[in-house]
Amino acid sequence: MDRATRPLVIIGAFAASLAIGLLVMTWVMGGLKNVAAPSAIGGPFQLTDQAGQSVTDQNLKGRPTLIFFGFTHCPDVCPTSLFEISEVLRAMGKDADKVNAFFVSVDPERDTQTAMKDYLSSFDPHLKGLTGNPEAIARVLSAYRVYAKKVPLKDGDYTMDHTALVYLMNKDGQFVAPFNLKRTPEEAAADLKRYL
Repeated sequence: MDRATRPLVIIGAFAASLAIGLLVMTWVMGGLKNVAAPSAIGGPFQLTDQAGQSVTDQNLKGRPTLIFFGFTHCPDVCPTSLFEISEVLRAMGKDADKVNAFFVSVDPERDTQTAMKDYLSSFDPHLKGLTGNPEAIARVLSAYRVYAKKVPLKDGDYTMDHTALVYLMNKDGQFVAPFNLKRTPEEAAADLKRYL
């Protein structure tokens, strides 16, 4: 490569990476509603909510659904995200009854039905906490392409590293896009109402 073309190649590579980055960010922030979302996200599952009721992928049908994966011992990201989801549901008013909102455990070892019930008592009552045995959780994590890994702590306890997206599924149970909580609850509620 000669000296004259090197700057052009560098500028071209920078422009291409910038364009790809902007496209990904726009999609993540919910700006590309009509772009085909990966059909590989989602699939069959069977878990149990905090009231002991069975919940499957069929429960996603007929309503838009918000799904967040986390764990009850999470120190910051999970309670913050669940609070923000609760604020969106509150801002929806009576329309919140027409939406599914699921908090799916990535830590079935500690997140029993009772633990989920106690934990979710601090958030909007529309939120259902889903848990199951390790095999059932592994299947749903795989279906939704969720990263989750146990990280040992010095005191013998552990925490979980995990994907922290809120998944928006349409009324057919198909993945639409990550749902953007970084806006006012009213703006997010107005966006969610478009999928009713």
